This record gives sequence, C-alpha cells and structure tokens, in this order.
Amino acid sequence: MTSAGNYSDDGFWQKLKSFALKAGKEVIEKALWLYYAAQRPETPAWAKTIIFGALAYFILPLDAIPDVIPVAGYSDDLGALAAAIGMVSMYISAEVKEQAAQKLHQWFT
Repeated sequence: MTSAGNYSDDGFWQKLKSFALKAGKEVIEKALWLYYAAQRPETPAWAKTIIFGALAYFILPLDAIPDVIPVAGYSDDLGALAAAIGMVSMYISAEVKEQAAQKLHQWFT
C-alpha cells in the first residue's frame, strides 16, 4: 500500500517521460489531469491527498501488476488513477484538461 508521502514531483515527471509511450495516452492523460488538478490552489487538501496517493502508486516501481508486462502492466495504474478521478472529478476543470491536452500533444505528436 502506498501513501501520499511516497509522491514526489521529480518521480512523477521521470515516470511520465520514461514510460509515456509504453503506458499509453489514456494512462498519461489521467495522470496529468490529477497532477494539474493538485496544483490548483482551490483544490482542497483532502482531494490533494487522494490525488497524491494515486500518483504515488503510479510512480512506485513495484505495484500489483509490474509495468514491464505489455498492455496489462499499466492496467492497475489506470485503475488507481480512475478511482482517484472519480473521487475528485469536481476539481478537474476544463483548464486542467487543457493543460493535460497541451502536454499530451507535445509528447505524442
């Protein structure tokens, strides 16, 4: 079990840069939604705790399904990210989605 205490900005960006193509656009998009939502001052502390917990799971090298397994390797990460999104969706604004879309465009085109 991971906690928000295992999250770091450096670890997040390193994982995204290293595994963006392997993880796929959908996983990266969800991680970016959460990341950018957590950066907003209006996102409350309880929501940031959920977000950073999910992002900590995402960047943790050991998880339920190892990320090196093709296709399935990121399914548990996507599940953790999706669960967090469900809990904090009211803080994922159009602006947050646009920030994520811009970053995805940089990496996937």
